[in-house]
Amino acid sequence: MDNKQVKSAIDQIPVPKEKVFSAISEGLNQARPKKKRKVATGLTAAVALVGITLGSGFVNPTMNSVLASAPLIGGIFQQFNDKTGMELAHQQAVTELDQSMTKNGVTVKLTSAYFDGVAVSITGFVDDGVEKGQNEPGEVSFDVNYGDGQGDRDAWLSDRSSTVKKVKGGYDFQWKMNYPYETIDENEILPVTIHSINGVKGEWTFDVPLQQEEITRTALDQSHESKQDGVTFHLKEILTGKASSSLVYETVQKYKDDDVRIKKARDEDGKVYGFGNPTVLSESQEEDGYHRTLRVEMTKPASAIESLTFYPQVDVADPKVEQLLDQDGFTLESERLGLKLQVNEITERGNQVILDYQLLGLPADLSKDRLELLENNLQYELLLVDQDYLDKIDPDNPVPPKHNSIRKNTVKMIDGETVHFQSTFELDGEEPFKDFTLENTVLQFDFSSFVSAKELKPFDISVNN
Repeated sequence: MDNKQVKSAIDQIPVPKEKVFSAISEGLNQARPKKKRKVATGLTAAVALVGITLGSGFVNPTMNSVLASAPLIGGIFQQFNDKTGMELAHQQAVTELDQSMTKNGVTVKLTSAYFDGVAVSITGFVDDGVEKGQNEPGEVSFDVNYGDGQGDRDAWLSDRSSTVKKVKGGYDFQWKMNYPYETIDENEILPVTIHSINGVKGEWTFDVPLQQEEITRTALDQSHESKQDGVTFHLKEILTGKASSSLVYETVQKYKDDDVRIKKARDEDGKVYGFGNPTVLSESQEEDGYHRTLRVEMTKPASAIESLTFYPQVDVADPKVEQLLDQDGFTLESERLGLKLQVNEITERGNQVILDYQLLGLPADLSKDRLELLENNLQYELLLVDQDYLDKIDPDNPVPPKHNSIRKNTVKMIDGETVHFQSTFELDGEEPFKDFTLENTVLQFDFSSFVSAKELKPFDISVNN
Protein backbone atom coordinates (compact mmCIF):
# COMPACT_ATOMS: atom_id res chain seq x y z
CA MET A 1 0.00 0.00 0.00
CA ASP A 2 1.48 3.37 -1.03
CA ASN A 3 1.37 6.59 0.99
CA LYS A 4 -1.77 7.90 -0.75
CA GLN A 5 -3.66 4.72 0.05
CA VAL A 6 -2.51 4.82 3.70
CA LYS A 7 -3.57 8.46 4.01
CA SER A 8 -6.94 7.69 2.41
CA ALA A 9 -7.49 4.81 4.83
CA ILE A 10 -6.63 6.99 7.85
CA ASP A 11 -9.06 9.68 6.70
CA GLN A 12 -11.89 7.15 6.89
CA ILE A 13 -11.17 6.20 10.54
CA PRO A 14 -13.60 7.86 13.00
CA VAL A 15 -11.68 9.63 15.76
CA PRO A 16 -13.02 9.08 19.32
CA LYS A 17 -12.63 12.75 20.26
CA GLU A 18 -13.57 12.54 23.96
CA LYS A 19 -11.39 9.50 24.48
CA VAL A 20 -8.45 11.20 22.82
CA PHE A 21 -8.93 14.19 25.13
CA SER A 22 -9.09 11.88 28.10
CA ALA A 23 -6.02 9.94 27.01
CA ILE A 24 -4.00 13.11 26.42
CA SER A 25 -5.03 14.57 29.79
CA GLU A 26 -4.24 11.29 31.54
CA GLY A 27 -0.85 11.14 29.91
CA LEU A 28 -0.02 14.72 30.79
CA ASN A 29 -1.15 14.25 34.36
CA GLN A 30 1.25 11.35 34.66
CA ALA A 31 4.21 13.34 33.33
CA ARG A 32 7.52 11.66 34.05
CA PRO A 33 5.88 8.47 35.39
CA LYS A 34 7.92 5.88 37.26
CA LYS A 35 6.00 3.04 35.62
CA LYS A 36 4.08 2.76 32.38
CA ARG A 37 0.34 2.40 32.80
CA LYS A 38 -1.92 0.26 30.66
CA VAL A 39 -4.88 1.85 28.89
CA ALA A 40 -8.06 0.24 27.60
CA THR A 41 -7.79 -1.38 24.19
CA GLY A 42 -9.86 1.30 22.38
CA LEU A 43 -7.73 4.10 23.81
CA THR A 44 -4.54 2.22 22.97
CA ALA A 45 -5.59 2.12 19.33
CA ALA A 46 -6.45 5.80 19.33
CA VAL A 47 -3.13 6.82 20.92
CA ALA A 48 -1.23 4.45 18.62
CA LEU A 49 -2.97 6.10 15.69
CA VAL A 50 -1.73 9.50 16.85
CA GLY A 51 1.83 8.13 16.99
CA ILE A 52 1.55 6.57 13.53
CA THR A 53 0.17 9.66 11.84
CA LEU A 54 2.65 12.03 13.45
CA GLY A 55 5.57 9.69 12.83
CA SER A 56 4.57 9.09 9.23
CA GLY A 57 4.46 12.77 8.43
CA PHE A 58 0.78 13.04 7.58
CA VAL A 59 -2.00 14.02 9.98
CA ASN A 60 -5.52 13.84 8.65
CA PRO A 61 -7.82 16.88 9.00
CA THR A 62 -10.09 15.21 11.55
CA MET A 63 -7.17 14.33 13.80
CA ASN A 64 -5.67 17.80 13.33
CA SER A 65 -8.90 19.32 14.61
CA VAL A 66 -8.98 17.12 17.70
CA LEU A 67 -5.37 17.80 18.65
CA ALA A 68 -5.74 21.52 18.07
CA SER A 69 -8.60 21.55 20.57
CA ALA A 70 -6.47 20.07 23.35
CA PRO A 71 -3.27 22.13 23.70
CA LEU A 72 -0.54 20.26 25.53
CA ILE A 73 -0.17 23.19 27.92
CA GLY A 74 -3.47 22.10 29.44
CA GLY A 75 -1.63 19.37 31.31
CA ILE A 76 -0.01 21.78 33.71
CA PHE A 77 -3.41 23.19 34.70
CA GLN A 78 -4.60 19.69 35.43
CA GLN A 79 -1.51 19.26 37.61
CA PHE A 80 -2.57 22.31 39.64
CA ASN A 81 -6.29 21.39 39.55
CA ASP A 82 -7.05 24.70 37.80
CA LYS A 83 -10.40 24.14 36.09
CA THR A 84 -10.39 27.62 34.55
CA GLY A 85 -6.99 26.94 33.00
CA MET A 86 -8.07 23.54 31.67
CA GLU A 87 -11.18 25.05 30.09
CA LEU A 88 -9.19 27.91 28.53
CA ALA A 89 -6.59 25.47 27.22
CA HIS A 90 -9.32 23.51 25.41
CA GLN A 91 -10.58 26.81 23.99
CA GLN A 92 -7.07 27.70 22.85
CA ALA A 93 -7.21 30.86 25.00
CA VAL A 94 -3.90 30.33 26.81
CA THR A 95 -0.74 32.13 25.72
CA GLU A 96 2.18 29.72 25.59
CA LEU A 97 5.47 31.29 26.71
CA ASP A 98 9.07 30.32 26.17
CA GLN A 99 10.95 32.82 28.30
CA SER A 100 13.97 31.61 30.23
CA MET A 101 16.65 33.29 32.35
CA THR A 102 19.51 32.01 34.51
CA LYS A 103 20.94 33.94 37.46
CA ASN A 104 23.42 32.65 40.06
CA GLY A 105 23.01 29.06 38.93
CA VAL A 106 19.19 29.05 39.04
CA THR A 107 17.16 28.89 35.82
CA VAL A 108 13.57 30.13 35.65
CA LYS A 109 11.37 29.46 32.64
CA LEU A 110 7.88 30.90 32.17
CA THR A 111 5.65 28.52 30.22
CA SER A 112 2.15 30.03 29.95
CA ALA A 113 -0.18 32.88 30.85
CA TYR A 114 -3.91 33.46 30.68
CA PHE A 115 -6.13 36.47 31.33
CA ASP A 116 -9.84 35.66 31.51
CA GLY A 117 -12.26 38.23 32.88
CA VAL A 118 -10.17 39.30 35.87
CA ALA A 119 -8.48 35.93 36.49
CA VAL A 120 -4.74 35.93 35.73
CA SER A 121 -2.40 32.95 35.77
CA ILE A 122 1.33 32.59 35.07
CA THR A 123 2.97 29.16 35.06
CA GLY A 124 6.63 28.29 34.95
CA PHE A 125 9.49 26.03 35.95
CA VAL A 126 12.49 26.62 38.22
CA ASP A 127 15.33 24.10 38.09
CA ASP A 128 16.80 22.27 41.08
CA GLY A 129 19.58 24.85 41.38
CA VAL A 130 17.12 26.53 43.74
CA GLU A 131 17.74 23.77 46.28
CA LYS A 132 21.02 25.39 47.26
CA GLY A 133 18.94 28.16 48.86
CA GLN A 134 17.85 28.42 52.46
CA ASN A 135 14.44 26.71 52.32
CA GLU A 136 13.63 23.20 53.49
CA PRO A 137 13.73 20.45 50.82
CA GLY A 138 10.65 20.65 48.61
CA GLU A 139 9.86 24.27 49.55
CA VAL A 140 10.11 27.05 46.96
CA SER A 141 9.34 30.70 47.75
CA PHE A 142 9.59 33.67 45.39
CA ASP A 143 10.27 37.30 46.26
CA VAL A 144 8.54 38.76 43.21
CA ASN A 145 6.89 41.97 42.03
CA TYR A 146 4.69 42.75 39.04
CA GLY A 147 4.40 45.84 36.89
CA ASP A 148 5.86 48.84 38.69
CA GLY A 149 4.88 47.49 42.13
CA GLN A 150 7.46 47.34 44.87
CA GLY A 151 7.65 45.24 48.03
CA ASP A 152 4.54 44.04 49.84
CA ARG A 153 2.51 47.05 48.68
CA ASP A 154 2.43 45.70 45.13
CA ALA A 155 -1.27 45.65 44.18
CA TRP A 156 -0.86 42.32 42.36
CA LEU A 157 0.20 40.62 45.60
CA SER A 158 -2.98 41.38 47.55
CA ASP A 159 -4.62 38.05 46.69
CA ARG A 160 -1.92 36.17 44.80
CA SER A 161 -1.60 32.44 45.45
CA SER A 162 1.47 30.38 44.59
CA THR A 163 1.44 26.61 44.05
CA VAL A 164 4.56 24.49 43.52
CA LYS A 165 4.91 20.86 42.37
CA LYS A 166 8.13 18.82 42.46
CA VAL A 167 9.00 17.39 39.04
CA LYS A 168 12.08 15.86 37.46
CA GLY A 169 14.93 18.38 37.48
CA GLY A 170 13.14 21.07 39.47
CA TYR A 171 9.71 22.48 40.26
CA ASP A 172 6.67 23.53 38.24
CA PHE A 173 4.86 26.55 39.69
CA GLN A 174 1.70 28.58 39.14
CA TRP A 175 0.89 32.11 40.29
CA LYS A 176 -2.82 32.97 40.30
CA MET A 177 -4.03 36.53 40.78
CA ASN A 178 -7.02 38.77 40.20
CA TYR A 179 -6.50 41.80 38.01
CA PRO A 180 -6.07 44.52 40.68
CA TYR A 181 -7.20 47.70 38.90
CA GLU A 182 -10.67 49.12 38.37
CA THR A 183 -10.19 49.82 34.65
CA ILE A 184 -9.39 46.59 32.80
CA ASP A 185 -6.84 46.77 30.00
CA GLU A 186 -7.68 43.66 28.01
CA ASN A 187 -4.28 43.52 26.29
CA GLU A 188 -1.13 44.52 28.08
CA ILE A 189 2.43 43.50 28.85
CA LEU A 190 2.99 42.70 32.53
CA PRO A 191 6.62 43.07 33.67
CA VAL A 192 7.63 40.39 36.19
CA THR A 193 10.71 40.76 38.40
CA ILE A 194 11.86 37.93 40.68
CA HIS A 195 14.27 39.38 43.26
CA SER A 196 15.19 36.11 44.95
CA ILE A 197 14.14 32.46 45.14
CA ASN A 198 14.67 30.57 48.40
CA GLY A 199 17.02 33.38 49.38
CA VAL A 200 19.15 33.02 46.22
CA LYS A 201 19.39 36.59 44.96
CA GLY A 202 19.20 37.65 41.33
CA GLU A 203 17.01 39.75 39.07
CA TRP A 204 15.05 37.39 36.84
CA THR A 205 13.03 39.73 34.61
CA PHE A 206 10.28 38.83 32.12
CA ASP A 207 7.62 40.60 30.06
CA VAL A 208 4.41 38.56 30.12
CA PRO A 209 1.68 39.28 27.54
CA LEU A 210 -1.83 39.29 29.03
CA GLN A 211 -4.52 38.95 26.39
CA GLN A 212 -8.17 38.04 26.43
CA GLU A 213 -10.45 37.80 23.46
CA GLU A 214 -13.72 38.88 25.02
CA ILE A 215 -15.39 40.05 28.22
CA THR A 216 -19.16 40.38 28.68
CA ARG A 217 -20.68 42.85 31.14
CA THR A 218 -24.11 42.22 32.67
CA ALA A 219 -25.39 45.37 34.34
CA LEU A 220 -27.19 44.90 37.68
CA ASP A 221 -27.50 48.44 39.16
CA GLN A 222 -29.54 47.37 42.20
CA SER A 223 -29.21 48.09 45.93
CA HIS A 224 -30.14 46.46 49.22
CA GLU A 225 -30.00 48.07 52.68
CA SER A 226 -29.50 46.11 55.90
CA LYS A 227 -30.53 48.84 58.36
CA GLN A 228 -30.03 46.79 61.51
CA ASP A 229 -26.39 46.11 60.62
CA GLY A 230 -25.66 49.52 59.10
CA VAL A 231 -24.66 48.11 55.70
CA THR A 232 -25.89 48.91 52.18
CA PHE A 233 -24.99 46.84 49.11
CA HIS A 234 -24.90 48.32 45.60
CA LEU A 235 -24.69 45.48 43.05
CA LYS A 236 -23.04 46.91 39.94
CA GLU A 237 -22.25 44.29 37.29
CA ILE A 238 -21.13 40.77 36.47
CA LEU A 239 -18.06 40.41 34.24
CA THR A 240 -17.82 37.16 32.27
CA GLY A 241 -14.87 35.84 30.29
CA LYS A 242 -14.50 32.57 28.42
CA ALA A 243 -14.23 30.41 31.52
CA SER A 244 -14.66 32.64 34.58
CA SER A 245 -16.82 35.41 36.01
CA SER A 246 -16.60 38.11 38.66
CA LEU A 247 -19.02 40.32 40.54
CA VAL A 248 -18.48 44.04 41.10
CA TYR A 249 -20.30 45.58 44.05
CA GLU A 250 -20.03 48.46 46.52
CA THR A 251 -20.63 48.44 50.27
CA VAL A 252 -21.53 51.46 52.37
CA GLN A 253 -20.93 50.69 56.04
CA LYS A 254 -21.08 52.46 59.37
CA TYR A 255 -17.88 50.89 60.72
CA LYS A 256 -14.82 51.31 58.53
CA ASP A 257 -12.91 48.20 59.62
CA ASP A 258 -15.77 45.70 59.43
CA ASP A 259 -15.10 43.05 56.77
CA VAL A 260 -18.37 42.97 54.80
CA ARG A 261 -18.59 40.50 51.93
CA ILE A 262 -20.91 38.24 49.97
CA LYS A 263 -20.42 34.62 51.00
CA LYS A 264 -22.39 32.85 48.27
CA ALA A 265 -25.33 33.23 45.87
CA ARG A 266 -28.11 31.00 44.57
CA ASP A 267 -30.11 31.29 41.34
CA GLU A 268 -33.81 30.54 40.83
CA ASP A 269 -32.99 26.92 39.92
CA GLY A 270 -31.12 26.34 43.17
CA LYS A 271 -27.59 26.40 41.71
CA VAL A 272 -25.09 27.71 44.27
CA TYR A 273 -22.38 30.20 43.27
CA GLY A 274 -19.15 30.47 45.25
CA PHE A 275 -16.96 33.55 45.63
CA GLY A 276 -13.22 34.03 46.07
CA ASN A 277 -11.33 36.70 47.98
CA PRO A 278 -12.41 40.22 46.93
CA THR A 279 -10.10 42.80 45.40
CA VAL A 280 -10.64 46.31 46.80
CA LEU A 281 -10.85 48.67 43.83
CA SER A 282 -11.55 51.90 45.73
CA GLU A 283 -12.50 53.14 49.18
CA SER A 284 -13.46 56.48 50.66
CA GLN A 285 -15.19 58.09 53.62
CA GLU A 286 -18.34 60.06 52.80
CA GLU A 287 -21.23 61.58 54.72
CA ASP A 288 -23.32 58.41 54.66
CA GLY A 289 -20.47 56.11 55.72
CA TYR A 290 -17.42 54.26 54.45
CA HIS A 291 -17.61 53.32 50.77
CA ARG A 292 -15.71 50.35 49.39
CA THR A 293 -15.90 49.00 45.81
CA LEU A 294 -14.95 45.33 45.45
CA ARG A 295 -14.56 42.86 42.62
CA VAL A 296 -14.66 39.17 43.44
CA GLU A 297 -14.29 36.07 41.29
CA MET A 298 -17.42 33.92 41.24
CA THR A 299 -18.74 30.73 39.71
CA LYS A 300 -19.64 31.39 36.10
CA PRO A 301 -23.43 31.94 35.91
CA ALA A 302 -25.68 30.10 33.51
CA SER A 303 -26.57 32.35 30.58
CA ALA A 304 -30.34 32.25 31.19
CA ILE A 305 -30.61 33.02 34.91
CA GLU A 306 -33.25 35.56 35.91
CA SER A 307 -32.43 36.22 39.56
CA LEU A 308 -29.80 35.72 42.23
CA THR A 309 -30.15 35.47 46.00
CA PHE A 310 -27.07 36.80 47.79
CA TYR A 311 -25.96 35.64 51.24
CA PRO A 312 -23.80 38.34 52.88
CA GLN A 313 -21.82 38.25 56.11
CA VAL A 314 -19.79 40.61 58.27
CA ASP A 315 -16.73 40.10 60.45
CA VAL A 316 -17.17 42.71 63.16
CA ALA A 317 -14.05 44.74 63.93
CA ASP A 318 -14.31 45.51 67.63
CA PRO A 319 -11.86 48.20 68.82
CA LYS A 320 -8.89 46.80 70.75
CA VAL A 321 -8.97 47.29 74.50
CA GLU A 322 -6.01 48.11 76.76
CA GLN A 323 -5.15 48.11 80.46
CA LEU A 324 -1.97 48.73 82.49
CA LEU A 325 -0.83 45.75 84.56
CA ASP A 326 -0.33 47.91 87.66
CA GLN A 327 -3.22 46.35 89.60
CA ASP A 328 -4.09 42.87 90.82
CA GLY A 329 -7.16 42.36 88.68
CA PHE A 330 -9.50 44.15 86.25
CA THR A 331 -12.18 43.57 83.60
CA LEU A 332 -11.96 44.62 79.93
CA GLU A 333 -15.21 45.01 77.97
CA SER A 334 -15.74 44.84 74.21
CA GLU A 335 -17.48 47.82 72.64
CA ARG A 336 -19.77 46.00 70.20
CA LEU A 337 -19.76 42.27 70.96
CA GLY A 338 -21.01 42.01 74.56
CA LEU A 339 -17.90 40.12 75.67
CA LYS A 340 -15.60 40.62 78.67
CA LEU A 341 -12.09 39.58 79.65
CA GLN A 342 -11.91 39.25 83.42
CA VAL A 343 -8.29 39.17 84.67
CA ASN A 344 -8.36 37.53 88.10
CA GLU A 345 -4.67 37.61 88.98
CA ILE A 346 -1.31 38.78 87.62
CA THR A 347 1.84 37.09 88.91
CA GLU A 348 5.48 37.98 88.14
CA ARG A 349 7.73 35.02 88.93
CA GLY A 350 11.38 35.36 87.87
CA ASN A 351 11.38 35.76 84.08
CA GLN A 352 7.74 34.75 83.77
CA VAL A 353 4.50 36.70 83.86
CA ILE A 354 1.38 34.63 84.54
CA LEU A 355 -2.14 35.90 83.78
CA ASP A 356 -5.16 34.12 85.23
CA TYR A 357 -8.37 35.13 83.41
CA GLN A 358 -11.85 34.22 82.14
CA LEU A 359 -13.76 35.05 78.94
CA LEU A 360 -17.32 36.15 79.75
CA GLY A 361 -20.29 36.49 77.44
CA LEU A 362 -19.55 33.55 75.13
CA PRO A 363 -22.32 31.01 74.46
CA ALA A 364 -22.94 28.54 77.27
CA ASP A 365 -21.85 24.91 76.94
CA LEU A 366 -19.04 25.49 74.44
CA SER A 367 -18.05 22.32 72.62
CA LYS A 368 -14.71 20.65 73.24
CA ASP A 369 -13.53 21.66 69.76
CA ARG A 370 -14.51 25.30 70.33
CA LEU A 371 -12.66 25.35 73.66
CA GLU A 372 -9.55 23.86 72.05
CA LEU A 373 -9.75 26.52 69.32
CA LEU A 374 -10.00 29.24 71.98
CA GLU A 375 -7.02 27.78 73.80
CA ASN A 376 -5.00 27.78 70.58
CA ASN A 377 -5.95 31.36 69.60
CA LEU A 378 -5.19 32.76 73.03
CA GLN A 379 -1.53 31.86 72.50
CA TYR A 380 -1.31 34.81 70.08
CA GLU A 381 -4.11 37.25 71.01
CA LEU A 382 -2.83 38.62 74.33
CA LEU A 383 -0.22 41.32 73.71
CA LEU A 384 1.98 42.73 76.48
CA VAL A 385 3.64 45.96 75.33
CA ASP A 386 5.67 48.75 76.95
CA GLN A 387 3.29 51.72 77.19
CA ASP A 388 6.02 54.05 75.87
CA TYR A 389 5.91 52.14 72.55
CA LEU A 390 2.14 51.90 72.06
CA ASP A 391 1.98 54.95 69.79
CA LYS A 392 4.79 53.52 67.63
CA ILE A 393 2.61 50.64 66.40
CA ASP A 394 1.28 51.31 62.89
CA PRO A 395 -2.51 50.60 62.94
CA ASP A 396 -2.39 49.57 59.26
CA ASN A 397 0.51 47.19 59.88
CA PRO A 398 0.39 46.44 63.62
CA VAL A 399 3.77 44.79 64.15
CA PRO A 400 4.63 44.80 67.88
CA PRO A 401 7.88 46.61 68.79
CA LYS A 402 10.76 44.15 69.04
CA HIS A 403 12.18 43.69 72.57
CA ASN A 404 9.48 45.94 74.01
CA SER A 405 6.55 43.57 73.67
CA ILE A 406 5.62 39.92 73.86
CA ARG A 407 2.65 38.06 72.38
CA LYS A 408 3.46 34.35 72.31
CA ASN A 409 2.42 32.62 75.51
CA THR A 410 1.70 29.14 76.82
CA VAL A 411 -1.99 28.61 77.56
CA LYS A 412 -3.45 26.25 80.14
CA MET A 413 -7.18 25.57 80.47
CA ILE A 414 -8.26 25.73 84.11
CA ASP A 415 -12.01 25.12 83.68
CA GLY A 416 -13.84 24.77 80.37
CA GLU A 417 -17.29 25.38 81.86
CA THR A 418 -16.32 28.84 83.14
CA VAL A 419 -13.96 29.50 80.16
CA HIS A 420 -11.12 29.90 82.67
CA PHE A 421 -7.53 29.99 81.32
CA GLN A 422 -3.99 30.79 82.42
CA SER A 423 -1.30 32.29 80.13
CA THR A 424 2.43 32.21 80.88
CA PHE A 425 4.76 34.69 79.11
CA GLU A 426 8.52 33.96 79.00
CA LEU A 427 10.25 37.37 79.24
CA ASP A 428 13.68 35.98 78.28
CA GLY A 429 12.54 33.95 75.26
CA GLU A 430 13.62 34.29 71.61
CA GLU A 431 12.96 38.05 71.69
CA PRO A 432 13.53 39.10 75.32
CA PHE A 433 11.33 41.86 76.74
CA LYS A 434 13.83 44.51 77.88
CA ASP A 435 13.35 46.52 81.08
CA PHE A 436 10.02 44.86 81.87
CA THR A 437 7.92 46.16 84.78
CA LEU A 438 4.28 45.51 85.49
CA GLU A 439 3.74 49.21 86.24
CA ASN A 440 4.84 50.22 82.70
CA THR A 441 3.32 47.36 80.68
CA VAL A 442 -0.06 47.36 78.93
CA LEU A 443 -2.23 44.33 78.12
CA GLN A 444 -3.83 44.80 74.67
CA PHE A 445 -6.64 42.49 73.61
CA ASP A 446 -8.81 42.11 70.49
CA PHE A 447 -12.22 40.46 71.06
CA SER A 448 -12.95 40.27 67.31
CA SER A 449 -10.92 37.11 66.75
CA PHE A 450 -13.12 35.13 69.16
CA VAL A 451 -16.43 35.73 67.39
CA SER A 452 -17.57 34.03 64.19
CA ALA A 453 -18.67 36.05 61.18
CA LYS A 454 -22.27 37.23 61.44
CA GLU A 455 -24.64 36.02 58.73
CA LEU A 456 -26.74 38.88 57.36
CA LYS A 457 -30.23 38.50 55.91
CA PRO A 458 -30.18 37.20 52.28
CA PHE A 459 -31.54 39.45 49.54
CA ASP A 460 -32.67 39.01 45.94
CA ILE A 461 -31.82 40.90 42.75
CA SER A 462 -33.02 40.41 39.18
CA VAL A 463 -30.55 39.64 36.40
CA ASN A 464 -31.29 41.29 33.06
CA ASN A 465 -29.57 39.32 30.32
